[in-house]
Amino acid sequence: MKKIGLLLLLAATAMWAQSAADAAPSNPTTPPGTVFTTATFPIQRVQMPTYADVYCAGFINKQSLPDANYVEGGLQTPGTTKFVRGDVVYLKGSGYTLGAQYEIIRALRDINEYEMFPGQRKLLKATGQPYEEIGRVRVVDTRSKAAIALIEYSCDPINPGDTAIPFAEKSMVAFHPPLRFDRFMPTTTKVSGRIVMGKDFDSEVGTGQKVYFNVGSNQGVKVGDYFRAVRNYDEDLHDPVDSLSFKAAISEDTQKMQPSFDPGLWEKSNGPVIHVRDLPRRAVGEIVVIGTTPTTATGMVVFAMEDVHAGDGVELDDQQQTQQPQ
Repeated sequence: MKKIGLLLLLAATAMWAQSAADAAPSNPTTPPGTVFTTATFPIQRVQMPTYADVYCAGFINKQSLPDANYVEGGLQTPGTTKFVRGDVVYLKGSGYTLGAQYEIIRALRDINEYEMFPGQRKLLKATGQPYEEIGRVRVVDTRSKAAIALIEYSCDPINPGDTAIPFAEKSMVAFHPPLRFDRFMPTTTKVSGRIVMGKDFDSEVGTGQKVYFNVGSNQGVKVGDYFRAVRNYDEDLHDPVDSLSFKAAISEDTQKMQPSFDPGLWEKSNGPVIHVRDLPRRAVGEIVVIGTTPTTATGMVVFAMEDVHAGDGVELDDQQQTQQPQ
């Protein structure tokens, strides 16, 4: 019996090893000037967007959208001001037809008005108006001055004053197997931009969270494209908090020649001067595009080596585009 049990255990182990080998990506051909290591080419196992990710992501639009059609209340108005799936709401405006679906969106403003990176406010103003996607309704009665609609899907509670626009189906992103993530890949693409802001005005985001950047379909960006989030060490040098680490003591007391990072006139040590602009640029995460406008794109972080920041650069990942399954 012990022998049979051992044979079964060995067979199960062999099957597990085979399935693990099938799931793991093969080692890529290393680019010239590199040596393959798991630190520089980690396995990228991505989190793919769900229906809720795609339809609740929000977006930035270059121009403000028409807001003549909007939610003016609901069945329990004024006792209830927030409405969710299954509730009845009333739509003000014109052009409503029986059975038509409308997306409910909300123009946003940042009440904190705090810049996550220098120049963010100016960049966001140039990029467009941020919108939150709240939910979807279907018109069920048009006999009154206000159209009556049923909420079929809600991302967040719908409020009076939220805008109603015609609903449009969105493309879902196809799954792809794990790949190797080239952490220090030099710039290889002409399509690049910057993360203008994170969803809900977040400054630091991780896997599964949404970001908006300032390149769109006019630059050839489409749903399903992958972008790498990249960061130079200059960003830390110019950050009012992170820059303090460059001024802190970094040497061993016994180190004879002590280095300094981009020192000021009276800050140079007796050792080498290290310029952070000469340090390698690093990729911090992978973002898949889940929505576009002519000048902007909405992306979801599907893989992150560290926090992705508002203000990080984004570049179309040519490696990902060529390795996606057809």
